[in-house]
Amino acid sequence: MTRFNSLKATAARHAPAIAAAATVIFYAGQVLAQAAAPTPPAPPAPPPKLDSGDTAWMLTSTALVLLMTIPGLALFYGGMVRKKNVLSVLMQCFAITCLVTVLWMIAAYSLAFNGDGAYIGNLAKAFLKGIGKDTLNGTIPETVFMCFQMTFAIITPALIVGAFADRMKFSAMLWFMGLWLLLVYAPIAHWVWGGGFLMKAGVLDFAGGTVVHINAGVAGLVCALVLGKRIGLGSENFAPHNLVLTVIGASLLWVGWFGFNAGSAVASNGSAGMAMAVTQIATAAAALTWMFVEWALRGKPSALGIASGAVAGLVAITPASGFVGPTGSLAIGIAAGIGCYWGATWLKRTCGYDDSLDAFGVHAVGGIIGALLTGVFAVKAIGGTAGVLEGNGHQLITQGYGVLCTIVYDAIATFIILKVIDVIIGLRVDADTEREGLDINLHGETVP
Repeated sequence: MTRFNSLKATAARHAPAIAAAATVIFYAGQVLAQAAAPTPPAPPAPPPKLDSGDTAWMLTSTALVLLMTIPGLALFYGGMVRKKNVLSVLMQCFAITCLVTVLWMIAAYSLAFNGDGAYIGNLAKAFLKGIGKDTLNGTIPETVFMCFQMTFAIITPALIVGAFADRMKFSAMLWFMGLWLLLVYAPIAHWVWGGGFLMKAGVLDFAGGTVVHINAGVAGLVCALVLGKRIGLGSENFAPHNLVLTVIGASLLWVGWFGFNAGSAVASNGSAGMAMAVTQIATAAAALTWMFVEWALRGKPSALGIASGAVAGLVAITPASGFVGPTGSLAIGIAAGIGCYWGATWLKRTCGYDDSLDAFGVHAVGGIIGALLTGVFAVKAIGGTAGVLEGNGHQLITQGYGVLCTIVYDAIATFIILKVIDVIIGLRVDADTEREGLDINLHGETVP
């Protein structure tokens, strides 16, 4: 009995420790059981929801970018040609707007932005198949995204008009622009923006340095070379007939470019705000730089010069607008003012090609400057990728790779398209039509 009582007393003394040990063993067993059990699948990501603020901004941006072509670019180019050809330039820009709209809906949008091919999309969304009023692209309706990208597809071929102004047949122009959209613009847009090989390689192009400006500028140079020089160039007066139209056009381009660059954020957010700020800074810097360079070299600053400088700045900041800060944009603007002035004067004169309204000198040269300097001034905290100044020297090489691929494919494809059209219907108007003017001979109208 005494032994039993002793054991009982011992158990009573150790009861709390025994209970604590049992509790630990119990919960340890629970933890091990849970660890051994299969992990439940993560809950599915919530479906994207329409954001009314983003949608409102993208509707506005789409209208702004369309404004850049009609009437912005039409007036900018129209004022620079001789009076007998002003309506032909306006007609070309307007007709391109209509033609590209239809082709974009039929096939080009799907080729550029649908499918995961390395070089081209597919036709699954031809005729906008499967896109309804509630279909979203991110936080905006896909109809809005489609129209926004359509306005880029409209202005890109319209920019080429500046290279062959005064001498291409209207019928040949329509065939060229339609084929070029499908065979050149859509593939390159897919490469850079639609998930193609340049996008996967890490090429940075926020709003179209390669897709729009280098693309259009190089195609313009090929057009100028294939068509040859205008009759009377060097012996007749080719001065702009109305620089008021040109300055108004440049001003509309400047305003519309906020939709072009800030709209490429595809959201109403800080990225859009920074893109707007750097666009304004670079444009002003380039305009002033061109003006001062011209003033120093030619003795007087011109309205055409400052307007051209502004467009050069807009072009150069386009690829960088979502990746650089204010200081980088200032440097890009200054570089564009100097580089594009050189491209529109010395380079054109030395090489001897007739780029009528400097489509190559401003858009290709400016686009190349902007694309390469994006790799220098990119800020990781702004666009997610560092540039050379933040220790990422490889980004400059990547940018150069994107530029080179665009130039090579664009030049070859454009040349082939032009030659095929020339064989079938001819590219250039006859000499009498060119001397008398395209307005009266091609369109039966004149400006009084």
